[in-house]
Amino acid sequence: MNDGENEFMKQDWKRNAVLFLLSQTISLFGSSLVQYAITWHITLSTQSGSMMTIAIICGFLPTFFLAPFAGVWADRYDRKKLIALSDGLIAAATLLLAILFMMGYNAVWLLFGISAIRAVGSGIQTPAVGAFLPQIVPEEKLVRVTAVNGSVQSLIMLVSPMLSAVLLTYTTMEVIFFIDVVTAALAIFIVLVNLRVPAHERVKERMETTYFADLREGVRYIRHHAYVRSFFTYCTLFFILIAPVAFLTPLQVTRTFGDDYWRLTAIEISFSLGMTVGGLIMASWGGLKNKVHSMILALLVFGGCTLALGLIPLFWIYLAFMLIAGFSMPFFNTPATVLLQQKVEPEYLGRVFGVMSMISTSMMPLGMLIFGPLADLVSVEWLLVITGTLMVLISLFVLRNKALIEAGKPVIGENT
Repeated sequence: MNDGENEFMKQDWKRNAVLFLLSQTISLFGSSLVQYAITWHITLSTQSGSMMTIAIICGFLPTFFLAPFAGVWADRYDRKKLIALSDGLIAAATLLLAILFMMGYNAVWLLFGISAIRAVGSGIQTPAVGAFLPQIVPEEKLVRVTAVNGSVQSLIMLVSPMLSAVLLTYTTMEVIFFIDVVTAALAIFIVLVNLRVPAHERVKERMETTYFADLREGVRYIRHHAYVRSFFTYCTLFFILIAPVAFLTPLQVTRTFGDDYWRLTAIEISFSLGMTVGGLIMASWGGLKNKVHSMILALLVFGGCTLALGLIPLFWIYLAFMLIAGFSMPFFNTPATVLLQQKVEPEYLGRVFGVMSMISTSMMPLGMLIFGPLADLVSVEWLLVITGTLMVLISLFVLRNKALIEAGKPVIGENT
């Protein structure tokens, strides 16, 4: 980073951080409303597990395949424009779908198509956002800014299911689609018009390397840096193991405690509320001095809660552990994101976050290919006990990883 960029960051970083997080909050709010509306519409109109499976596949496969390429784009092009472009792509597709619904074309396959297009937009946007934040936020402030962003996102995920249900009750799907178009337009306006951030250095340079050479260089970077390689290995295992608690707890609650809708709503609210509170505490505190120690603590707590969810006989105690599990997540997610933002060289950030996006979006659904069929052969409780125990064991292995522990040490000015 040159002296001009350093001076720019000192002067404008708070203003730009607020504007950028505001744009992402507005965009996420509209997207969440649509995503829940699509899920519930497919569920109620088809009552088919196969249709829901197709919807899930359409929602993650494009991101999985696109993420590594999108990471290269985030390192080659202006990240601010990429973020706006992805929002625009999603808004245009949603607007077209709203018009088709108004004309009476409301086949389920159209919802599959919009889920796939939204996944493409997300695949472009996620690496760009992860690499963009370090451009506008000083290194020592990244933990708190990322934690605030996580808390706001958790709050949206707490509110949007309830608001989406109200809107579906009193309005139509088209109205929700139009809300998403408006929120996307507002987010694009804020990013392109109000956010004064110069393009990163590599965009200004004449790029003599080819696209695929950049991709190979990104893979080589990950392979030759022990802490990045270890980080991705443990994240892959973690995301596979949390599949039962993420997808099968509603089934467990239905089988064990009863099929009342309020129970299913209660577990969603408990988890989201825990994440919101945990994010706020992370934003004010900043976590343990070593970021990897914060991640290990979160793994231990989340793994212990998962194990407990497989053993608890009373529903109100079950909800308490679900709340604690949600509370622990920001203590993993925030330092994990900031660790990459601080330790990976800026010219590789997009490609590294592209791989991270591929892992985070695909491992849980792929884990369900294992745990989903097993849930019909053994109880969900047993799956939770086994995966919770494995998470606790993994946290102990992370503690012994010297490369990761070294990478997790605070940067100058942090935790002060």
